[in-house]
Amino acid sequence: MRFFLSLLSLVLLSSCYSIERDCTDFKTGTFEFTYTIDSIEQTSRFKRTENFNIDYHEEKADSSSIRWINDCEFILKKLNPTTNSEKEAIHMKILSTSEDSYTFEYKLTVKRPNRPSRVEKGTATKIE
Repeated sequence: MRFFLSLLSLVLLSSCYSIERDCTDFKTGTFEFTYTIDSIEQTSRFKRTENFNIDYHEEKADSSSIRWINDCEFILKKLNPTTNSEKEAIHMKILSTSEDSYTFEYKLTVKRPNRPSRVEKGTATKIE
């Protein structure tokens, strides 16, 4: 009986918790994203419209098209890829939101044969 009551209270408490996910506020705007490559922290800025995403990194702009799946998921595809790996589309998914930032994950849209699927996570902050 004690086990049943403990299990029931655990289920009730965990069902009350829901992650905030209001993605419409983050469909457009200017954002910053901090990431680490080879132990060096770098910051990238990007501007997103309904149809395009423009990345600004080290004074260079790189544009991608956006195809929205729903309010919280979209596909990015580079407009002018320079390598074969840049030709591959990326699936972006907003996992949670706060007042001025969102947590997301991304991965390649097509799974490569004989390679494990790699999912990366990050947080972007809306600055405009």
